Amino acid sequence: MFSFLDRTVLQFDRVLQTLVPHAARAMRVSPADNEEEAPLNAAERKHSIGLMRINHTGEVCAQALYAGQASTAKLDAVREEMEHAAEEEVDHLVWCEKRLYSLGSRPSILNPLFYGASFSIGAGAGLISDRLSLGFVAATEDQVCLHLDKHMEALPAQDAKSKAILTQMRIDEAKHKQAALASGGYVFPKPIMAIMTQVSKVMTTSTYRI
Repeated sequence: MFSFLDRTVLQFDRVLQTLVPHAARAMRVSPADNEEEAPLNAAERKHSIGLMRINHTGEVCAQALYAGQASTAKLDAVREEMEHAAEEEVDHLVWCEKRLYSLGSRPSILNPLFYGASFSIGAGAGLISDRLSLGFVAATEDQVCLHLDKHMEALPAQDAKSKAILTQMRIDEAKHKQAALASGGYVFPKPIMAIMTQVSKVMTTSTYRI
C-alpha cells in the first residue's frame, strides 16, 4: 500500500514522463514500425502533423485525467483500474510523440495547460463519486473514439504509419470505455455529451497548429 508521499512522488514522475519529450517509454512496439514511410507533399505533411498533434495532446489529457481520478478514488479497485488504463495510454502518448518527430514537428506547447485542467477535472470527479469518475472515463473515451474515426478518414491516404497508430488507439480506447461502464460507470445524458463535444473542439482547434 503506497503512502501519501509515495503517491505524490509517483504523480510527479507521471507529470514529467507525460510533458518532457522522450521521457516516457512504451510497453508495446509502435504499429507505425510495421509500415513503410510514404512521401507526403508539404500540405499533406502539415495536415498529418496537425492531426497527430491533436491526438498527442489528447493522450496528455488522458494521463492527467486518470492521474487525477486515481488520486481521489475511494475504492482500491477503481484506483487500480485507472492506473492500469493510464499505463496503456502511455503507449499511445509515446507513439504519437514519436510520429510527430518523424514528421519533422513537435508536441503542442499548450500541453502543460491541458494537463493541469484535465487533472483538476479528474480529481474533482473522483471526489464526487467513483461511479461519476468511471462514467467520465467512458464519456471521454467515447469522444476520443469519435475523433479517431474522423482523423483516420482525414489523414492523407498514403500516410499508413499515422493511420496504423490511430487504428490501434481506437481499439484500446473502445476497450477502456467498455471497462469503465462494466465497472459501474455512470452513463452521461446527451446534453452533457454535447458539451463535452464542444470542449473537445476547442482543444482540437487550439492544438492543430501550436
